[in-house]
Amino acid sequence: MNSEPIIDDFLARILEHAIELNASDVHIAPGEQIYFRIQGELVRGNLPSTETQALITAAQTIEFAKSLLDSKSFEQLQQHGSFDGAMTLNGEFRFRFNAFLRGGETCFSFRRLENVIPSLNELGLSNRLYDICNRKDGLVLVAGPTGSGKSTTLASFIHRINTDRSCHIITIEDPVEYLHKSKNSLVSQRQVGRDVESFETALKDALRQDPDVILVGELRDSATIEIAVQAGMTGHLVFGSVHAGDCKSVIERIVGSYSSDEQELGQRMVANVLKTVIVQHLLPSITNPNVNDDSPKRVLASEVMHVNSAIANLVATANLKQIGSMIETSGDEGMWTLDASLAKLWRSRLISEKTARSLARNSAILTEFFKRVGRA
Repeated sequence: MNSEPIIDDFLARILEHAIELNASDVHIAPGEQIYFRIQGELVRGNLPSTETQALITAAQTIEFAKSLLDSKSFEQLQQHGSFDGAMTLNGEFRFRFNAFLRGGETCFSFRRLENVIPSLNELGLSNRLYDICNRKDGLVLVAGPTGSGKSTTLASFIHRINTDRSCHIITIEDPVEYLHKSKNSLVSQRQVGRDVESFETALKDALRQDPDVILVGELRDSATIEIAVQAGMTGHLVFGSVHAGDCKSVIERIVGSYSSDEQELGQRMVANVLKTVIVQHLLPSITNPNVNDDSPKRVLASEVMHVNSAIANLVATANLKQIGSMIETSGDEGMWTLDASLAKLWRSRLISEKTARSLARNSAILTEFFKRVGRA
């Protein structure tokens, strides 16, 4: 197993200061002050008063890169212009980072990861969804735009399985964000670019490594999607993330990975293997001026679909226009639409009407849900 890099002292001080400020993100670029994102707001900041230098230099960011990246990763940064990674500070604080070139100079964006993996309830989802962890096979997808917390939700599922079940869990990530120490399960975490060349190769390898549960950090391409579907059909519980805005779009993305002459086969396979889709969006919350506000500046809106026989039939026959109404009428099975979630957040004064309507799939339905929540 690769050891953690020895972090440049100056970079370590920057990240330690970010922790003191309770910043979620840190941005570092030559010729600039350091930028911290605190409670959702991006602010310029200096290091503690003992640090005299206000601006970062190009030479310093090169040293940061050399301390974080091995020679192969540093070469990739220079050739391709960016590199994703993760690191642990002082053996305790975990950060995901992206190193990238801007005008030929090296820059960084760091995202702090929670030390403790939160529960689904803490994330704004229902702990009832942990029932998924008891499945022996099938495909479970978490979808949403970049920065919507998909990795954290997936980590929560893996943490629950690791705690409650005795099985072999293989994660394929780029980079490895949350570290899972083996508990009741054996956890093998593989990082794309460090341990294996690609998601596709790692997923093929995983099927020869006696897995019970497989996490694919991102279903990026058709080949990886098709292998994940096959794995879910052959006795493995597969979790994955997809960039999509609602459940209908997720299904279109997965089925669309099959070639035109295999579409019908793909529809039937996806209808058979897909078990649950969770879609999530992080939205700006309404600030209460009467409260000393350390509360989160973003709240989670979500959509949940469990594939029952009726939904499986819609997927198999490519009749996806009815997916939304089917989810809407299946609340007793633990499903809800994005519009219903938005209406609940709006009615609870957690988000504004403008925010709710900007993301709603059907503004009229959103209003009706809003009224229903009020009556309830």
